[in-house]
Amino acid sequence: MANKNTNSDVIFDVNLSIEAVGVTEAAAIASYELMGKGDEKAADQVAVNAMRNALRKMNIEGTVVIGEGERDKAPMLFIGEKVGSGVGPKIDIALDPLEGTTICATGGANSMSVIAMTESGGLLNAPDVYMEKIAVGLPYKEQIVDLDEKISKNLKNLALAKKCEVEDLMVVVLDRPRHQELIANIREAGARIQLISDGDIAAVIATTRPESGVDMYVGTGGAPEGVLAAAALATTGGQMMGKLVFNDEEQIERAKTMGINDINKKYIVSDMANGKEIIFAATGVTDGSMLDGVKYKKNKSIITHSIAMSSHFKTIRQIRTEHRLKAV
Repeated sequence: MANKNTNSDVIFDVNLSIEAVGVTEAAAIASYELMGKGDEKAADQVAVNAMRNALRKMNIEGTVVIGEGERDKAPMLFIGEKVGSGVGPKIDIALDPLEGTTICATGGANSMSVIAMTESGGLLNAPDVYMEKIAVGLPYKEQIVDLDEKISKNLKNLALAKKCEVEDLMVVVLDRPRHQELIANIREAGARIQLISDGDIAAVIATTRPESGVDMYVGTGGAPEGVLAAAALATTGGQMMGKLVFNDEEQIERAKTMGINDINKKYIVSDMANGKEIIFAATGVTDGSMLDGVKYKKNKSIITHSIAMSSHFKTIRQIRTEHRLKAV
């Protein structure tokens, strides 16, 4: 359980990280039941149900600030929903019970369940709109990427910081029609591209992991996923910049009611995840570059692979859990 330590500034303890992993494990196992069966809505729904039930058991006074949508558009785990027992520290929560719903439904790679927690007010309360994003993994002293710069300039800056050539860089981009010009410009600059169908949280985190071979993530995706990715970078180090994309006046008005006054603001990691203590946890649903997917072991147990990151303890824990199945 989470305890408030009155002798220091520490709000979270190690146990909260483990409990957060338990939440993502529950959602991952539930959604895996529908992996590869072609019904992404059903897979997402069972993940939501499982995560919500797991959160209910935690001794926290939690508020969902990044969820499955806004109150009138999502049946549960909506932005503003209260979770937990109501007893314990006040915590803001960003979550995606099933990151990569299409990936899960089609049996692809890098589908996972994700959650981030921090003290109240520590996460950007972003509306459920698109966000233009660019991210690089290493914790450079100066901001070396900027959404206002041409992609060729950002690639040159990154290559200079990494002491390599632009031709050596690998850039991940969501495979979407809206990115055709961006893709062409990246290739013209000389960098390589890895196109993905979904799962941009995993793609952003991959920039922090040298073994992934990914140097940059760029493109337009969901704002909720942007905040979750920023929470991960706040624990691992790395740079990210995001800018909200509004399609109409209704979306702008919604954003203003949520405290977004500057609709043209460029957000960096510390704007999106500025809590003193941030916990990020994820569990693989399908095999991916960062996490292995759910595995069944001779109908006796379920194996999950998770990651738990803590900004306070400066730790990144790899957790493999065997969940024993009840005898029939």
